[in-house]
Amino acid sequence: MFRFRLLFFFLILSQSLPVSADVIRVAVASNFVFTFKKIAKEFEQKTGHTINVSSGSTGKHFAQIINGAPFDLFFAADLKRPKLLEKRGRVIGKGRFTYAQGKLILWSAKSNLKNIDKVLLDDKLRFVAIANPKLAPYGYASKEFLESQDLWKKLKGRVVFGENIGQTYNFVRSGNARVGFIALSQFKKRNEGSFWRVPESFYSSIEQQVVLLSNKKAALAFLNYFKTTRVKKVISMDGYGVMNAK
Repeated sequence: MFRFRLLFFFLILSQSLPVSADVIRVAVASNFVFTFKKIAKEFEQKTGHTINVSSGSTGKHFAQIINGAPFDLFFAADLKRPKLLEKRGRVIGKGRFTYAQGKLILWSAKSNLKNIDKVLLDDKLRFVAIANPKLAPYGYASKEFLESQDLWKKLKGRVVFGENIGQTYNFVRSGNARVGFIALSQFKKRNEGSFWRVPESFYSSIEQQVVLLSNKKAALAFLNYFKTTRVKKVISMDGYGVMNAK
């Protein structure tokens, strides 16, 4: 009888204790890392879990995952790489959906600058910064726009390539490039300089998807957190379109 009561006591005690906190390893596209950290902080406060963030270009993260990097989640800046990971059998269950739609802008660090798009036609323009089209979806979209305006070949010798959209932003902010193509969300982060919003009809939709890469319960909980109205509102306020999951 005593042993039965002791077993019953420990059973009740174990059910009353909170689930142990876990660590979630997440690869995040550079353009989204500012917004991501705000959302992650709220989730950590609500759950006690810890989120380790690795930011960088989508292409670089994709290569790391293929080569065995132990990420639980991958917030890409496109849908191409998430789909490729799914085809390779790396995505858990139905853990792939669109969390945001990116917006491309042409940005200058100078305030109150008018007709920024006309700067691209200036023969005195030395450098224009874009993210590497082979690694970063925003860089690919930038190239698409320049090609649509017959400017890619004209400006090719003056294009400065950033490894990711964050480095591209810094090229312009430091003055190494007069203008650069970045994400609208980056402008909203600091609200400095001037920008021209690139018409979305001139580049492919920057549909950003996330994929679940492990069976970790905490990772699944965080993924589901991104489907809440609260998170969608944060994403929208930071300069992204919010789309239904696909």
